Amino acid sequence: RDRAWLSGLDVLDIGCGGGILAEPLARLGGRVTAIDAAAEAIAVAKAHAVEAGLEIDYRQSPVEALVEEGRRFDLVTCMEVVEHVADVPVFLRGIASLLKPGGLLVFSTPNRTALSYGTLIVGAEWVLRFIPRGTHDWNRFLTPDELTAALADAGLKVTETRGIGFRPSRGFELSDDRRVNYIGAAIHA
Repeated sequence: RDRAWLSGLDVLDIGCGGGILAEPLARLGGRVTAIDAAAEAIAVAKAHAVEAGLEIDYRQSPVEALVEEGRRFDLVTCMEVVEHVADVPVFLRGIASLLKPGGLLVFSTPNRTALSYGTLIVGAEWVLRFIPRGTHDWNRFLTPDELTAALADAGLKVTETRGIGFRPSRGFELSDDRRVNYIGAAIHA
């Protein structure tokens, strides 16, 4: 099976952290640019990419800097980022301007429900301490309908959303249950 199905495509990973998604995207043949606000995360990502022999353009940069450069991408990923953004409409317009016509955005984010509050904030932050306390502000979580509308306002059409579930025996999996977390795709017209 062809493992280079992103060959020749320009790919942007927003909120790349230590490169956990950027590296597989590069292995699939994408010309990857990956940005994050945290200098420490970028340093770790750069070091790991060198060890892995991968060419990834890691930058500590906001979306707006790439917009100013006039960059355009075939694929943009934005996983678990939008819930941390202060001005969501401006952020999404920036993403839209970075996508080539017909380009694809893949996103994931927590839903704003009582179950997501209990799972992500009470459970993951306070009780289990998987995530540092204060990482999430439940009031910034967006429902699928709210994010779909905001993406439409930015010129992006959502084609699908699915739930993301976790089972200790199986790990993460897609589901029809979007109450805690969801993933989706949107196309730039």
